[in-house]
Amino acid sequence: MKNFTTSIFILGALATLCASAFAHVSLQQPQAEAGKAYQAVLHVGHGCGESATTAISMRLPAGFESAKPQPKAGWTLTEQGASVTWTAANKDAYLGAHQAGDFVLAGQAPARPQALWFKVLQTCEQGSADWSEVPVQGLSTAGLKTPAMLLQVMAPKDFAAAQALPKVEGAWVRSAVAGQSGTGAFMKLTAREPLQLVGASTPVAGVAQVHEMKMEGDVMRMRPLPKLDLPAGQAVELKPGGYHVMLQDLKQPLVAGTTVPLTLLFRDAKGVENKLELSLPVAVTAPGAAAAMAMPMPMDGHKH
Repeated sequence: MKNFTTSIFILGALATLCASAFAHVSLQQPQAEAGKAYQAVLHVGHGCGESATTAISMRLPAGFESAKPQPKAGWTLTEQGASVTWTAANKDAYLGAHQAGDFVLAGQAPARPQALWFKVLQTCEQGSADWSEVPVQGLSTAGLKTPAMLLQVMAPKDFAAAQALPKVEGAWVRSAVAGQSGTGAFMKLTAREPLQLVGASTPVAGVAQVHEMKMEGDVMRMRPLPKLDLPAGQAVELKPGGYHVMLQDLKQPLVAGTTVPLTLLFRDAKGVENKLELSLPVAVTAPGAAAAMAMPMPMDGHKH
């Protein structure tokens, strides 16, 4: 049976934990197929603290070709060199402090697989947020206060494999102190096509299993599940008190602010299995309402 392995990093929750005073900015689709048309939808979650957003300036990465910014109602559009700026025409068009908005740029991905970083300056009535930090090594933006947006340009087979995997949001692992034998991993999974979550593993625990907690009479019981169905287009939440990934026989304390590697195994309707490598933030409680974006990095397919 042929498996494709795609590594991803959970970025959004970490960025929010480190910079809760700033808006969260992200690419709606963080993967593109090499050499193909790509529409960058930049999602601005909210303003700078309690201040409304008045302008968005996107600096285009080298290699992104035929860029065509799309007009936005109530905003003026200007282009200068490799920079595109949307500016609110008046106060009525401002994005309020707790209001979200999208800005669209069409173009073409480079012919070769690579990582592209979109840098964005968000200007507000008071203050600004310069989303331009890039990791010194690798692609993980963990620890960066205002990270740039990563677009992973992938080879066709890797892009197809990534698209077959579910969207991951709000992922985290509950912290555990020395001597504690177990904890849980939680997230929201949305599959494009029907999938089943059939396994999990992590180097920090001797056992990782998908579990279900539910009331039976007056008693809350927990049991392992051989599979968890993920219907197409329907978000399935793994949360405390419900479905979750149980980590047992912990090999080390799990300290808040660190990350934990976790591998999830999925099976499609044809019986093909795909692995998804995650790096999850460790926290005492859920990171909040902000979604954690899953950023795939391709790896060569291999047989088992």
